[in-house]
Parts: sequence; structure tokens; C-alpha cells
Amino acid sequence: MNLNRLLDPLRRRVATLISRAVLAGVNAAPGCQTLQVTILADEPQTDVEHLEPYGFTSNPRAGSEGVILNVAGQRGAAIGLNFGDRRVRVTGLKSGEVCVYTDEGDKIHLMRERHMRLETLHLEIVAQEDATVETKIYTVKASQGVRYDTPAFALGGEGGCAASIEANMAIHGDTTQEGAITATGDVQGRGISLAGHTHPGDSGGTTGEPL
Repeated sequence: MNLNRLLDPLRRRVATLISRAVLAGVNAAPGCQTLQVTILADEPQTDVEHLEPYGFTSNPRAGSEGVILNVAGQRGAAIGLNFGDRRVRVTGLKSGEVCVYTDEGDKIHLMRERHMRLETLHLEIVAQEDATVETKIYTVKASQGVRYDTPAFALGGEGGCAASIEANMAIHGDTTQEGAITATGDVQGRGISLAGHTHPGDSGGTTGEPL
């Protein structure tokens, strides 16, 4: 009997070492954010440190599920691990695939055969110094337009290869051309056609159009 009394505290600590928990709230302000969770039979537990891997962080939604470890069986030394949300988890991944996702539908999907897919509504890339894309074929599909806001713009290739633009283009501002200009269609300046303009004749009238 005395032995049971001695072992009861140990049994309680062992029984509460690991628990499943449902997330109630997150305090994301500290360096190690803390959680408010519900464990066992609707038992609340607060100030649970949320341990995350280096370089990755998230603020899981209320209702997410995870694991609580009470270090040495002490509730005051609790840590939370692996909180996931089955309500919005991306399903159907193939073996070996990885996906980063949110409940709004944004996701970065690392697929098989070295294929990566990013889905979102608004994408911003901020590079303080420079950004480089190196590939064989680069395609942009924009249903409404493409805009470059820059003081300088250059097109070209290795060995002086010419750039080809297959679209209507409007340039607002001064343009300086170094080298010859070849046009298969007409060229106009201030409404005067290069191919169809005339000049006053030396003896009156006008000249014919250029040949």
C-alpha cells in the first residue's frame, strides 16, 4: 500500500508525458511563440512553447491538432509539436512529394520529376541587389498586360544575337537607336509617311512618292 502511494505521482507524470491536443490560440509575438491548447477531456493548458525547426515558422489556425510533451511530466515545462490542420491539408501527394500550403489555397508544391508549382493570387519577389533567372526557355503568360517600371531596359543575347518581339509595342518617351533600322512596313514621323510622302517640285506641283 505504501509502495502504491509512492508510485502514484510517478504514474501521473508518466500518464501526462505525451498528450494529443487541439489548438485554441497562438501568441506569435515571442521568439518562441506560445500556444493555448485543450488536452484530454476538455482540459485547458496555456503557455505551451511551440518548438519549430530552424528556418520554418507558422501560425496554425485554431482547431489544428498536435502533440504536447510535458517534460519530466511537468505541465509547466510543456512543449508543442507538429500542429497540423486536417481541414485544409493538401491531399493526394505522391510518395516523396512536399507541399507548403495555407488555408487560403496558396501552395508551393515540390512534385516528382523535379517539377515545382507555386499557386497564389499576388506574388512579390524582393531582391535588394539583383535577380537572375537562368533557363533554356522562359515564358510569361499575362492575360491583361506586362509592365516594366525601370529607368533602363536592354534586350540581347550572347554573341550579339538579335532580340525578337512578336507583339504590338508602344514606347512613351525618347528613343535612341544605334545601328540601322529595317522595317517591312511603313515608318511615320509626325504623321508623315516614309513610304508615301511627297515633296514640293522644283518647277511647281509635288514630286511623286519615294521609290
